[in-house]
Amino acid sequence: MHIVGLCAHLPVSFLSNLSLFFFNRCQSYTGPQNLMGVSEFLLLGLSEDPDLQPFLLGLFLSMYLVTMLGNLLIVLAVASDSHLHTPMYFYLSNLSLADMGFTTTTVPRMIVNTRTHSRVISYAGCLTQMSFFMLFGCLDSLLLTVMAYDRFVAICHPLHYLVIMNPRVCSLLVLVSLLTSLLVSQMHSSVVVKVAYFRDVEISHFFCDPSQLLNLACSDPSTNTIVMYCVGGISGFLPISGILFSYSKIVSCILRVSSSGGRYKAFSTCGSHLAVVCLFYGTGLGVYLSSALSLSPRKNAVASVVYTVVTPMLKPFIYSLRNRDIKRAMRRFFGQTV
Repeated sequence: MHIVGLCAHLPVSFLSNLSLFFFNRCQSYTGPQNLMGVSEFLLLGLSEDPDLQPFLLGLFLSMYLVTMLGNLLIVLAVASDSHLHTPMYFYLSNLSLADMGFTTTTVPRMIVNTRTHSRVISYAGCLTQMSFFMLFGCLDSLLLTVMAYDRFVAICHPLHYLVIMNPRVCSLLVLVSLLTSLLVSQMHSSVVVKVAYFRDVEISHFFCDPSQLLNLACSDPSTNTIVMYCVGGISGFLPISGILFSYSKIVSCILRVSSSGGRYKAFSTCGSHLAVVCLFYGTGLGVYLSSALSLSPRKNAVASVVYTVVTPMLKPFIYSLRNRDIKRAMRRFFGQTV
């Protein structure tokens, strides 16, 4: 009867690719269990109201285009202006590329699903989306840490800045960040790949959220816990610790400056980065708290929109509106293009 009830809510095309149900026991879950090996998942999205779909389509399409355009302009402005070929702007352009990848991982799929009225995503597609989501999310976090270290060296050791942050070191720091993010992504994916059965095929999100996939998986809970702690430590605790350490040194150096004008000038060089750090980790913490306090998965999905879509869209505005060099480079780039 449980199987009939579940099948009644699934489309025929989905059922044709769904494998047989297996009445095994999932030791990590005590509720009713109809375990299944799946070839596809259902993304429930933000809302099932048909009247709301055109609004969501237009909203996410516009936010995606603004995000891609804003970050692309920063990359092109930095690449075209020789005055911006410095470590700080090198890291900024890489952060913009990571944000473009982060948004592209989730939003286009949601736009297509909304446009075609389809909620189905293949098993391979879901794992691929989850892997890239982890990759670019962790890369964002590590690049913000590297940028904090860059500001620390620039403010506290200005005479040795170009020696310490030479092109080789800059490239090495970005490469290490990328490889570490790839390790975190593969570590998380390896756990899901080994899962033979899932308790459900419905994901209460607009993308394949890693935490929800682990919750649906029938696997050893101790293994999931270990992996989550490792992933959280590498992509969360270590970057935040590095940023706090860098800014504690920066504040200490700024307080030793005698003139108020000198203190303001020193702090203004890292104001945009500090704003982005607060936005990135603040929204991430908000999503985590909302998922911990709210029992509605749909509300958690709505809250995560701020973290996955709005934050990458706002970063170019934060860096360009407060930075005269970026604005001058953009004007020069547009002048050359026209």
